[in-house]
Amino acid sequence: MKNKKLYNEYLKTVDYINSYNDPIPPDILLKLYAYYRIANKNHSSPGSKTPLINAFKANALIQAKKYSVEDAMREYILLVEKELK
Repeated sequence: MKNKKLYNEYLKTVDYINSYNDPIPPDILLKLYAYYRIANKNHSSPGSKTPLINAFKANALIQAKKYSVEDAMREYILLVEKELK
């Protein structure tokens, strides 16, 4: 990781979300899911047992596939700051 400051901020934001107790709207969750998967270079298929959920996750990944790892980290951080802080 070239940008350690970005990486550290991303990790703090992921920790913040992991400890977040309020409900998060589904559209925000799907975007966070996609950014997280790209930022962590996880290219496996969505693993839900429910086909509809897999379809939504796959769609979110398709929409976010244009982002690089660092861009996905930035988008994740920006989304949390805009919608959940």
